[in-house]
Amino acid sequence: MSISINIDKAKNIWKDKWREARKPLLNALDVEFVRALESGDIVKQSEISAKKQALRDVTQTPINATTPDEIKNVWPSSLNG
Repeated sequence: MSISINIDKAKNIWKDKWREARKPLLNALDVEFVRALESGDIVKQSEISAKKQALRDVTQTPINATTPDEIKNVWPSSLNG
């Protein structure tokens, strides 16, 4: 009996890990955004908005891998904090 791995499902599971990793980053940016909003710093608001959008887009990062180990090696740099 051999075990087969559904690579597409494995990729989706890995992207769920990305979603978990980005939660605290988005929360921290929310705090920064409110501070920038309160101080009227439009430039900072724009910078933070761009960072937040990059984090939202992280799940669109292609995973060009064919094995579970290769999948685990794909980690978007924007999730490094």
